[in-house]
Amino acid sequence: MNFVEELRWRGMVHTMMPGTEELLEKEMVTAYLGIDPTADSLHIGHLCGVMMLRHFQRCGHKPLALVGGATGMIGDPSGKSQERNLLDEETLRHNQECIKKQLGKFLDFESDAPNKAELVNNYDWMKDFSFLDFARTVGKHITVNYMMAKDSVQKRLNGEARDGLSFTEFTYQLLQGYDFLHLYETKNCKLQLGGSDQWGNITTGAELIRRTNGGEVYALTCPLITKADGGKFGKTESGNIWLDPRYTSPYKFYQFWLNVSDEDAKKYIKIFTSISKEEIEALTAEHDAAPHLRVLQKRLAKEVTIMVHSEEDYNAAVEASGILFGNATSEALKKLDEDTLLSVFEGVPQFEVAKTDIEAGIKAVDLFAEKTNIFPSKGEMRKMVQGGGVSMNKEKLTAFDQTITCDDLLDGKYLLVQRGKKNYYLIIAK
Repeated sequence: MNFVEELRWRGMVHTMMPGTEELLEKEMVTAYLGIDPTADSLHIGHLCGVMMLRHFQRCGHKPLALVGGATGMIGDPSGKSQERNLLDEETLRHNQECIKKQLGKFLDFESDAPNKAELVNNYDWMKDFSFLDFARTVGKHITVNYMMAKDSVQKRLNGEARDGLSFTEFTYQLLQGYDFLHLYETKNCKLQLGGSDQWGNITTGAELIRRTNGGEVYALTCPLITKADGGKFGKTESGNIWLDPRYTSPYKFYQFWLNVSDEDAKKYIKIFTSISKEEIEALTAEHDAAPHLRVLQKRLAKEVTIMVHSEEDYNAAVEASGILFGNATSEALKKLDEDTLLSVFEGVPQFEVAKTDIEAGIKAVDLFAEKTNIFPSKGEMRKMVQGGGVSMNKEKLTAFDQTITCDDLLDGKYLLVQRGKKNYYLIIAK
């Protein structure tokens, strides 16, 4: 496989230094991509870069994932309107371990292959670097004029951000440049990958290497991922979509991909999966013939959920989706863990009742029409039950005055009531 060609048809090349393609055809190349360790999980905003490393390794080259422990302590000005909060070493190490575990699902760190992936942390070579050494080794090679000309610096200086630019952030491009130099000298790393907002920092590194030891290195960036409607990719109202199930449940993760627009699905399936060109073209044709079946979204959601979580989590997410939108059974509902249950019914009207009321045994009609206002009146509920239009925990209610006890509660505290086909209500017993 040819790495650049692979990225090109996937729409993952933004800018590339001349000579990059020739270098990759000539030898097994080592490349690195920086990852910010400010959290103990990656989110889907990191996925495009991670997929670049995955394709790079699949094409026979050696990927280095650089966790920016030192740079994470400072904050990168590009694309940000404010400084980062600074992390202590213990937090950084914890975050690094968690990130490596996640990357292990995409990259091969374990085998004996010559191109096995490695994780490096720039904190390891920066922590004992004194300011004087840095000024002598790095600072004297790059002029302030060169640094000032960078877009990321210009934007911050020209008032797009109110706070200007601290000296710390201004030196960021030198720190990132030194990473490239260090990896070039210690690991023969000749290529840096990143998002298009990193171009300025990457070229500073290439310039530093050229001026320090005359070395020739290369760069390739991918476009920043956007949504067709211009919205920010990977953000929802509740924040980032994380890869760690503690922060974003596999169900919510799956739903995110399932709900992207047709146009975005066509783009994302190329970027976020390893499916071949032929298969993607066939899927797209199938999708265009019957868009309402959402063939692309379903396949995209499946591939990414299995890659990040597992096949088991994917199957559970599909089953959970069926509860709200399909004809799922009470068995499927009872299998849901509490987090998934609450994710599925987020946004559904909820009512809290005292658990003591249910412990004593309460008639359905009193619970649904008096303690909660699922039904405006007992008469209306009676009529609807007789017509077979009321379900509790996905089972038809046969008598409107059926007694409800604690045995009926899901997870010991929830009742799911369905009025008609579409209206769901969650009763929480506290």
